[in-house]
Amino acid sequence: MGCLLFQQDNYLQSKGEWMKMTLIILDAGHGPNTPGKRSPDGKLREFQFNSAVAALVGDRLSREGIKVRYVHEASRDVPLNERTALANRLRADAYVSIHANAHGNGWSEAHGIETYIYPQASKSSSVLASLVQKNIITACQRTDRGVKKANFAVLRDTQMPAILVECGFMSNRTEALLLQSKAYQLQCARAITFGILCWVYTK
Repeated sequence: MGCLLFQQDNYLQSKGEWMKMTLIILDAGHGPNTPGKRSPDGKLREFQFNSAVAALVGDRLSREGIKVRYVHEASRDVPLNERTALANRLRADAYVSIHANAHGNGWSEAHGIETYIYPQASKSSSVLASLVQKNIITACQRTDRGVKKANFAVLRDTQMPAILVECGFMSNRTEALLLQSKAYQLQCARAITFGILCWVYTK
């Protein structure tokens, strides 16, 4: 079975009761008032995008029978060690952190979508990252910056496959407008969801 984006949101719905035993952690990066995490013009706060997409992904995964737990909160920037500790305590099957990217202190030409894994990540993390990255590029038609490696805390300190998705640059004028668009948020969410479902189905 190919795992590129399909039009149907629920085509995997009948793939088995075992999917209901899967727990996915969704992490909307940062918090509502995290300093500096906004577009240069101040019109977009990163957490607005991150939390909107996380909610859409969570809703779609839940409809497919997947258990979902959020480690962010609407009222504060939950410390990273709290996020990873909760994921580890719950023995989740995967950790997916959703972000918008930035480059420099003002508007930048940097653009595109990339997904991160830990430098010593498991094969399962690599597969999950690849599936999500391929699907989000197919859905959003932005520049493919690939799967990269970084020593981010949410990737390093989690005890399950973990990825961090950067869905576009809020420091790029074109992508900042996209990130504020509900249509683009939905495109990202559908693609991330499908990548996760493909990973769950094939793991």
